[in-house]
Amino acid sequence: MGNYSYISHVECPKCGEHYEDAKINQLCACGSPLLARYDLEKVKANVSRDCFATRKNSLWRYHELLPVHNEKNIVTLGEGMTPLEKLPTLGAAYGLTNLYIKDEGVIPTGSFKTRGASVGISKAKELSVRHLAMPTNGNAGAAWALYAAKANIRATIVMPVDAPEMTRKEVYVAGGELYLINGLISDAGKTVSNFIQQNGIYDASTLKEPYRIEGKKTMGYEIVEQFGWKVPDVILYPTGGGVGIIGIYKALFELKQLGWIDNGKLPRLVAVQAEGCAPIVEAWKNGEKESRFFENSKTSAFGINVPKAIGDFLVLEAIYHTNGCAIAISENDLIEAQKQVASLEGNFICPEGAATFAAARILREQGWLQSDETVVCLNTGSGLKYPETVQIQGIKTLLPGQEI
Repeated sequence: MGNYSYISHVECPKCGEHYEDAKINQLCACGSPLLARYDLEKVKANVSRDCFATRKNSLWRYHELLPVHNEKNIVTLGEGMTPLEKLPTLGAAYGLTNLYIKDEGVIPTGSFKTRGASVGISKAKELSVRHLAMPTNGNAGAAWALYAAKANIRATIVMPVDAPEMTRKEVYVAGGELYLINGLISDAGKTVSNFIQQNGIYDASTLKEPYRIEGKKTMGYEIVEQFGWKVPDVILYPTGGGVGIIGIYKALFELKQLGWIDNGKLPRLVAVQAEGCAPIVEAWKNGEKESRFFENSKTSAFGINVPKAIGDFLVLEAIYHTNGCAIAISENDLIEAQKQVASLEGNFICPEGAATFAAARILREQGWLQSDETVVCLNTGSGLKYPETVQIQGIKTLLPGQEI
């Protein structure tokens, strides 16, 4: 039996500095996020991709490629192995014969943020963290508060005052310390940063600890495993802080190095943003390596309302290195896509996920997607968490005994 985890260190992708994973690490001394690295040669020697078929349907099936050394430190609600389903009716409407949804809406806490929370909280527990703090647009704070409760770690969460109400309730019911700020996630981030500096608390902000991304990367592992260790042609991902698309790219790169992807090719990655908050799209259009702060950002797809991501250079690298693209979607198009996915396929998806379907339709119309390509749209959360995005109209009220 090999190691439970083959993590070797964490590394700065900008300056190359290495840090021990057995110690608490936040950003690199140069200010860059850190990435977990594994001894992939030892993984190759001790682990076969065929072994996963007999393991539990949890993201922890990939534990050798996750950062927790001791199984007793794992904090789990059974997350992972979400459905990957073909959507033939919607695909026909879009002119795509192989359109798929990877549906994170059915995961515990109702969003893909659960993956980052499970792995991030588990590693925090292993590092003896007792109190963490983070800014959030809603779903991440909800997930981290719930997993922190299970791990007996104190959680301080700051979110914009207009964050989805359900996410506030999740933090509250989990016993988290919830603060609402009259501003954007960038404002919440400044408040949390000051709080952390004054109190010496663990910073669980996006990419300010190296392990949230390790949970998110398991979406990439799952997609490939669910396709029989083959990669799709294109993966579309709603992009705010960017951890999901960075994680999927990291997973694909690791699978390629392990030789577990049959032909070694990578899918084209598409960063999908809203027109009201599209810093990555603007940077990609201009061929830049980093984005600029997007002023006066606003979108109903609240999870991707991030005017400047600390990991923007990693998102752009993932797009460039896979010959992908970035696209901004209008509010009308994403709301229409949300209705269309539900009415044609029965999936009530979140507005962020809906943006990826709108993007697939537009990219097919533009000829960037070919009709026979295998296309995966990531739905990152349940539509049930955003009831305000659906406006009911034209419903008739009946009196008792009145006929329809």
